[in-house]
Amino acid sequence: MKKTICLFFLVFVICWSGLAQGVRFHVKFSEPLADFQFLDNLSANAPPNIFKTTFNASKFNVEKYKHLIAEYDQLNIDYGYEYTNYPYAQKIGGSTASLLKRNLINSSSISEFKLASIGIIPNTDLFKLCNLLIAFEPVYQELLYQPCKEKFERQLNAISNLADSGKLSHFFNIGFKFYHSSWDEQIPFTIALYPLVGTLHFSATAFYNNAAVSVPVDLKDNNKLISVMIHEIFHILYDEESIDLKKRIENTFLNNPSKNSRYAYLLLNEALATSLGNGYVFAQLKGTEDTASWYRRPYTNLMARKIYPLLKTYIATGKSIDGDFINQYIQFFDENFAGWLKKKDFIMADRYVIADNADNFNEIDQSYPYRSMSAYDPEITTISIEKMKRAPITKIVIISKNNRAEIELLKKQFTALKNWHPISRADFFYTVFLPDKTYLIILNNVKKNTAEQLNALKIQ
Repeated sequence: MKKTICLFFLVFVICWSGLAQGVRFHVKFSEPLADFQFLDNLSANAPPNIFKTTFNASKFNVEKYKHLIAEYDQLNIDYGYEYTNYPYAQKIGGSTASLLKRNLINSSSISEFKLASIGIIPNTDLFKLCNLLIAFEPVYQELLYQPCKEKFERQLNAISNLADSGKLSHFFNIGFKFYHSSWDEQIPFTIALYPLVGTLHFSATAFYNNAAVSVPVDLKDNNKLISVMIHEIFHILYDEESIDLKKRIENTFLNNPSKNSRYAYLLLNEALATSLGNGYVFAQLKGTEDTASWYRRPYTNLMARKIYPLLKTYIATGKSIDGDFINQYIQFFDENFAGWLKKKDFIMADRYVIADNADNFNEIDQSYPYRSMSAYDPEITTISIEKMKRAPITKIVIISKNNRAEIELLKKQFTALKNWHPISRADFFYTVFLPDKTYLIILNNVKKNTAEQLNALKIQ
């Protein structure tokens, strides 16, 4: 028994000391990924962006390529699955689109990507995607990559040198320690950069052991770019916390008496990544804290700044996230931001929507475009309501037909509606705070539409 204990201790020390030396970061340009990002941003489903602007003004904006973009819009390359043993939405679900993007990053050609991706999606869709990517390769090269190649390669080299210096590994280890996450030092992190022209705005996303980062070639200071990149990597470390730790964190929120604890919890992941990445990492790189906004959404920005001193204390003392941190985090929310529970755009960011007319989903999305997590169901049934009840996020039901029957169905499913007696033939909105500390919002549309109802909605 004594030998077994000693061996376990030795393995534990080796794992931690190995990680302390730093996970390897590999920074590269992936033309297959860049080609895909270009095509994806040309999609009719993508919002206005610099890729569309450049393409629309080019000689390639002709029927041939517009038809190919329409073909891409018809493809379904994203199938998902959930890790149902984890607390709700506290583990990113599996995604075929992310698996494909990982293969794009790791492939040197579309042919190599095709071979690596067999079986992820149906062959018909995979082959069509590959043909579309091949068709847009010369378009991407001529319009975007070649005009900025020299500037971009300088940036690529600069960020690669930063990775080689060990700084990225150092920040990774800080996040790894704070999140008490799960990682293996033998698994490197690959960061795929691709250039942007005509803008100083950039974006980053991380998945598995990869990050895809758009780099404005006219950006003079890479510190903010790198802090955003690390911000996304911290999301991965949060996601890779053990199921036991995630359950302990959730139980701490559930057991806290604050009525605000659930909505504070929904803000946690983004607030932590922002405070760590855009706050701490940027300050370490720049030598001074960023005085500009750390995050475009004000709620995240303000919460990240409020927890920043506490976070720095945990980093300085080598502590990991724990119950004390969570309870102080909730206290900060209660003392400073409790009024946010009356803000529609705050509580609507995490939403489960059921509507008997699917057109209402578009009106919700247009009225509240920022979404942290969302789910939509086009039928008001016992089954759909039961699914919604299990989701600890804002619950929205939009009734446009069979008003009386659907209202009665809701009353049977929610005990909080027991003494509610609405007039089903009249337009109304109704809100109630449920025992799971989330709002149920009911819109009864008779003559008014959803946009009008949302505009008049008051959170009680």
